[in-house]
Amino acid sequence: MRFWKLAAVAVAGTLLVGCGPPQVDQSGSGADKRTGTLRVWLFDEANRAPKEKVVNAAVREFENTHDDVTVDVRYIAVDTRAERFTGAFNDPASAPDVAEFGNTDLASYVAAGGMAELDEMLEQWPAADDLSESVLETAGVDGKTYGVPWFTGVRALYYRTDVFEELNLEPPRTLGELTAAARKIHTERPDMYGISAGGKYTYAMMPFIWAEGGELATKNGSWKSAIDKKDARDGIRRYTELIDPSVCPPEQCAQLTGTESVQAFAGGKAAMTIGGDFNRSAVNAGAAGENYDVVPLPGTEPGSIAPAFAGGNLLGVLRSSDRSSLAQEFIRVLAGEKYQRQLYEAMGYLPTLEGVQDRVASDDPTVQPFVETLQSGTRFVPSTPAWSEIDAQEVLPTMVQRIANGNGVRSTTKDAARRMDEAFR
Repeated sequence: MRFWKLAAVAVAGTLLVGCGPPQVDQSGSGADKRTGTLRVWLFDEANRAPKEKVVNAAVREFENTHDDVTVDVRYIAVDTRAERFTGAFNDPASAPDVAEFGNTDLASYVAAGGMAELDEMLEQWPAADDLSESVLETAGVDGKTYGVPWFTGVRALYYRTDVFEELNLEPPRTLGELTAAARKIHTERPDMYGISAGGKYTYAMMPFIWAEGGELATKNGSWKSAIDKKDARDGIRRYTELIDPSVCPPEQCAQLTGTESVQAFAGGKAAMTIGGDFNRSAVNAGAAGENYDVVPLPGTEPGSIAPAFAGGNLLGVLRSSDRSSLAQEFIRVLAGEKYQRQLYEAMGYLPTLEGVQDRVASDDPTVQPFVETLQSGTRFVPSTPAWSEIDAQEVLPTMVQRIANGNGVRSTTKDAARRMDEAFR
C-alpha cells in the first residue's frame, strides 16, 4: 500500500465560499444497522441522466448483495450545498448516510464535526492501493482521512496547432519558452492573445508558484502565508508577465476569470490557455475546433511538469449515520474501478484510481496530458476553513490584478500575505 496516511494533507476542488457549518454534536447513536434505508446525497448536474444511469447500476448491484437494504439517492443542487449540509449537521434525522461533496468543502465540514474518519476503511479496501497519492491528500485534514476521492480534475496547456505551425513554433518545454512563444504570437498576430491568462484565474496562477518551489502557505502549528517568499514571488512574477501588453493586455485580460480565459481560446481569440480536462467539450465546440492540442503545463526545466491544482469531489460518511458500515460498503462499490470507468464514459470525469486512469488514457489519447499531469504530482490549497474567507475576499486575484496594472511584486505580495494571515488567525 502507498504511504498515503503519512502524506501532508490538504484540500482541493470547487471552492466553497463563506463560513463553514457551525460546530454541532454529530456523535450519533452508536448504532450500526445492517438493514433498512441507506440515504445518499449526490450533486445534481445540468444533464443528470448519464450520471444517474451509472449510480442506478451501482445501487442495483449493492441492493442485490445486501438483503433488506434499500438505497435512497437524492440529488441536491451544488449552489445550495452549504445550507443543506448545515441543516444535516444540525438535524441528524434529516441527514444522509453517504454524501458527495467538493474537496475544498472538506475542511469546513470537518471543523463542524460532521464527517466520519475513514482511515480504517481505506486500510481494509484493496482498491485504496491504486488511489493516486496526491489526489488522496485532498480527502484529509490534520493527518486523518474523511473521504474517498470519486473523481478529479486538473489543468494543462491548450495550444492552437495551426498558429504554432504558421509561426514555426514548437509546444513550450518550459515556462520561459511559454512566455517567449506567447510574446511572438501576439507580435505576429496582434488580433490574438499569445495566451489568455486571466487576472481572476487563480487556478492557472498557482502552478507557476509551485513550479518555482513556492508555497501558498505553510503550517507550523498554525497556517501562515508564504506568497511573499522569494520562490512564490518568482512564480507570481512569471505569471503576471503574461498579463502584459506584449501577450494579453491588462485592460482586456486582468478581469478574465478561468471560464472566460478558456472561452477566449475556444472562440479563437487566444493561441494558448490553461484549461481542464473538463473544458474539452467547450473547446471542441468552438472556433479552435480541430486545430488544437494539449500538453502538460511545463515547469521551469525541460521535461518537468508544473504541479497542477487538483479539483474534484469526494464521497464521505456523516458522523451521525447509524448505518456506517453499510455506508462505507456502498462507497467502495460506487468509487470502485467498475463505476469510476463508467462515470468517466458517462460524464468525462477523470478517475482517481491510477489503473483506471491508465486504461482511459490508452483508449483516449486526448486524456493523456491530464493523466500525465495528475500522476506527476498535484498540489492543493491550505486545509483550513479560513481558505474559504481568503477565496471569498479575492485576495489572490486582487494581488494578480494589481501587479498586472503596474504595482510592485514585492509590496503587493506582502500586502496579500498580510490579508491571508488575518484570515488564518
